[in-house]
Amino acid sequence: MQITQEALADMEQLNNYIVVTLLAPENAMRQYNRIADAILRLDILPERFREIGSEFGRAEKLRRMVVDNYSVFYVIQEESVIVTNVLYSASDIEYRLKSKNVIDFPARSAGDFCYRF
Repeated sequence: MQITQEALADMEQLNNYIVVTLLAPENAMRQYNRIADAILRLDILPERFREIGSEFGRAEKLRRMVVDNYSVFYVIQEESVIVTNVLYSASDIEYRLKSKNVIDFPARSAGDFCYRF
């Protein structure tokens, strides 16, 4: 199991939003933990979530797991799951993924920017 720096930044951003903007630190911690727990469970049968249907999703074999109001995006490379992004589901996800250059992900060296669990 690996999580990119981008996905970690997404998690930190969602946590900060709930704490600072919504003034709900307890809710922020519970939400963060629910997402983190779901990510860790991807070790078991990560194929259970389908590849997303957009054009670059098929090219990338990007998968989407929904946790409450958030979408966790990941790829399966060989025997490893790599979480690329965690985004609020009501946002323009396709635009945000493209703007984050997720489309270039497979060409990069995973060890250079991923954390292993």
